[in-house]
Order: sequence, then structure tokens, then C-alpha cells
Amino acid sequence: MMPDLFQQQPPCLGNQYHADRVLCSFLRRVLPPAVHAAAEPDLVALGEQAGGELYRLQLDDRRNEPQLTQWDAWGERVDRIELSPLWQRAARLAATYGLVALPYEQPYGAASRLVQFALAYLFHPSTDVYTCPLAMSDGAARTLLQAGDPALIERALPRLTSRDPDVCWTSGQWMTELTGGSDVGRSETIARPEADGSWRLYGRKWFTSATTSQIALALARPEGGVTGSRGLALFYLELRDASGRLQGIRVNRLKDKLGTRKVPTAELSLEGAPARLVGVPAGGVRAIVPMLQVTRTWNSVIAAALMRRGIALARDYARRRVAFGAPLNRQPLHGETLAGLQAEFEGAFHLSFLVAGLLGADEAGASDAEQGHLLRVLTSLAKMTTGRQVVEVLSEVIEAFGGAGYVEDTGLPTLLRDAHVLPIWEGTTNVLALDTLRALAQPGAWVALQSLAERLTARVADTELAAAGRQARAALDHARRWYAADGSRERLERGARRLGLTIGRSLELALLIDQAAWSLEVERDGRARAAALRFARTAIDLVSDDDHDDLALADDTPLPVRAG
Repeated sequence: MMPDLFQQQPPCLGNQYHADRVLCSFLRRVLPPAVHAAAEPDLVALGEQAGGELYRLQLDDRRNEPQLTQWDAWGERVDRIELSPLWQRAARLAATYGLVALPYEQPYGAASRLVQFALAYLFHPSTDVYTCPLAMSDGAARTLLQAGDPALIERALPRLTSRDPDVCWTSGQWMTELTGGSDVGRSETIARPEADGSWRLYGRKWFTSATTSQIALALARPEGGVTGSRGLALFYLELRDASGRLQGIRVNRLKDKLGTRKVPTAELSLEGAPARLVGVPAGGVRAIVPMLQVTRTWNSVIAAALMRRGIALARDYARRRVAFGAPLNRQPLHGETLAGLQAEFEGAFHLSFLVAGLLGADEAGASDAEQGHLLRVLTSLAKMTTGRQVVEVLSEVIEAFGGAGYVEDTGLPTLLRDAHVLPIWEGTTNVLALDTLRALAQPGAWVALQSLAERLTARVADTELAAAGRQARAALDHARRWYAADGSRERLERGARRLGLTIGRSLELALLIDQAAWSLEVERDGRARAAALRFARTAIDLVSDDDHDDLALADDTPLPVRAG
């Protein structure tokens, strides 16, 4: 008889709400008891689906991707995009759980955003980035409300925020063109007015996510308008007419992307697409600020969610995988690696949910001037910081599985590929670093950051946590002094990424310390303390006082040899 062959057990997931110490502890701490009691049934139910039905469907659905049919059998242009079964299921669940509706219903007041993002955090990792249209729909709803057009609000908002899956709409976001990328001022899409006050759009949108949405917000330049970003306007489009035919839109192709492959991302030609102006002509870039504030917050929360999923799988696998005579979770170096990933994740979690709470307070009219400064600075900064962390963490997660992490049918490589969109979408790391410079220039911004760090760390009784708190405050103060020092604009821009990441990591450490102190006192649990101290041993202060212009190195051009 043949001996039994070894069979490696795959990692498994349970209820992703109950299993998430960090999420559960945070919500117990920050939500009023009545809000926590009211919200928890949905969190438990979605946590069960995220680790059960949805996760199994995700693995089964791995090979399914959006399919574009441009022509029907009789030669008529139809441009029909078919979605994967998982995405169809996710759409109905997202509406039912109110993943866009919650902050507009405001059942929990200023805490509504925290509950919404807690649900989105559970939902995202098992739904193959269905959070992309949700984030854009949320951003569109906020943008339309801010613009204040009663007809557009009456038309679109009830559909964007509906809990009925058969009524609910999602929104696309059409900003990116081949000429511009992040430099939207180079947009070549032209808007021409009609006699009835409507507009028609002409041009090519090179990268449009969630192209199956019912509506979209797009930037275009009114014909004859000034060049640059100041000449752009924001427009509202409904993609299809009452019979379901695209209106002045052609789908040229679906994009073949590194990751987020379930997201139907298309290149479009606009051939007189009917549109309605949102706000005023030449006010388009200002009009999308509320959208960016919302979508960048989604980006940060999603980064934390993906880190958590990768670590959950790696931790369970480490209990099941035996190598060199012992399970991986009993191997000191493997344990050290996982501990470092957990600390990075916890820092990212608390920073992203800090921004979610600030956004909720602002929308509920419950924020003060200091919170306003923090929201302005941290929306970009948290997205920038967590976007870098998620790629590094998930790269390590893949490695933690060895060869299995590199094999597609485990579903693991998708985690890393999908993570790579997060430092890019809604502003690359460098774009956000420059945006952070602009935010820091506002009077009161630095005072708000340092006051927050002081509140989070100054009254900690534990001596090691107190020392870590001094480290966080010192790094933040070094960043402020570097920013305020005499020097050129070029110097500031060269160091903007290191500056932003120092602020982000300093605040992550401060937030970890604050959570650890609470957990020690209330929960009698030292795991949050361990995460804070582990994080404190990483590079927090990345600012360099030596200003080196390395442009020649960047261009790989000859440099003269200098004495000394």
C-alpha cells in the first residue's frame, strides 16, 4: 500500500468581527453604549458573511472578471459589461447594510461614519474591491449635497443612498485622461452648452472605474474656457437612457490591470454625452474637494482592512503549517515577523479611523476649529501613510506563506495586487505629500497636530509607553522644525514625502499608546501595549536635516568629483 501523502491544510477564517480584537476594542471604546448595542448586530452578521459565505464565493469566483461585449449578433453597438457573480452579490449586500446610506441617514449622529466604515472594513476584503463604486458613490452624494443643486439632489441622492438593491445607484468618477493623470488641469474633455441649459461632453476618459454605474461625475472644460485647472467644471451624467442604451458614450476597452481586476475599469469616448453642470463653470476642482475627502478616507480604511485580512490568513496558516519540526507560530523568527506586521496594521487602523471620526464629526456639525485643521491635514496624510504600509505588509504576508503565497489558486496573490492600487488611486504618495505641504501652511495646522499628540501621550502611567510617547512627540516636533526652517521651495518638496510619513507614523504611535493605556486600564489586556512598543521600535522619524539635491542621481547624469 502507498503511504498516506501529506496534505497541507489551508488557512481558514471565522467570524471576522468576533475575531478582530482591534476593531472590537476600538468600537467598545469610542461608541456610546447605546450606539454600540444598536450597531453590533449588523457588525456580527457582516463579520460572519465576510469569513464565511463571501470568502468562499470569492475563492470560487477567482477566475471571473468583467466581460465587455461591444457588438450584438446583428452588428449593433451595445457596449455591455457583465460583472462577476461575487460583484453582483456584493452590490445587494452593500445596499442592504447601508454602506453608503449610513452617513446620510445619520442614525447614530456623529458616530454614523464610524459605524459605516467599520462595516466597510469588514465587507471589503471578501468582495474583490466592490468598495470602489461605494467610495465613489459616497463621494458623489457628498459632492452633490455640497453643491446645493436641488434638482440634482432630488434626482440622485435618494438612489445613491437607498437600501433597496433594486433601486440603489452607484456613481463613477471620470477625472483621469491620458494627458494629465493627477494633473487634471491638462484635461482635454470639452463641454458644449445646449440651448435648453444642458451640456454635452466630448473627449476621451482614459481610466474610468466602475463603468457599470448608473451615473458619473466628470471634469470637463467649458468650450472657450481658460486653460489649466481653473477652467474646469464638474458635470453630472446619467450613462444610459430609459431603454438602457448608453448616451453619447462608447466603451473602447476594459483596462488590463495589475490588480483590482474585478473592477470594470474602462477607457471611454464621450461623443456628445448629455450632462448637467454641478456648481458653477470654472469651479470644478473646488467642487471635487468633498469627494476627495470622502474617497481618500475610504482608501485609508480599505488599506487597514486588507492588512488585517492578510495577517488573519497568515496567522491561521502559521498554526497549521509545520516546518523544521514545529508549527510556524512556534518559530521565533516567524513570530517576530508577524508581530511587526500586526503593529503596522494596528497603527494604520487607528489613524484611518481617527480620520473617519473627524469626517463624521464635521458632517454632523460637531467639530471645532482644531478638528477642522486635523481633518484637512490628515485626510491626505492618512491615505499617504496607510497606502505605503499596506503594500509593505502584504508583501511580507505573501512571503509568510512561502511558495503557496505565490500560487494564484490560493487567492493570496490577489491581496498584494489589489493593495498596489491604494498608494495610487486618488493621489499617489508624492501628490499627497505635496498636498500635505499646502495643508500645513494653514495657520493653526501644526498647533492642532501637536496638541493631538500631546493629548494622546502626555498622561500615560506605564513607563515604557510614556517613553514611546516622548519619542512620538519628539519626531513630530522635529518635523515641525524642519518644515519651518529657512530654505527654498525645492527643499520642502524634496523632503515632503519624508515629512508626511514622519507625521503619519508619529501620530500612529501616539494613537497606539492612547489605545494601549485604555486597554490596560479597562480591558486588563496587554496586547495593545505590545503593539505600541513594537511599533516604537520601527523608523518613526524619517526627516533628514541634510539637504541633498540628488537630481543628477535621479537622471543618472555625470557628477563632478569634489574634494572632501
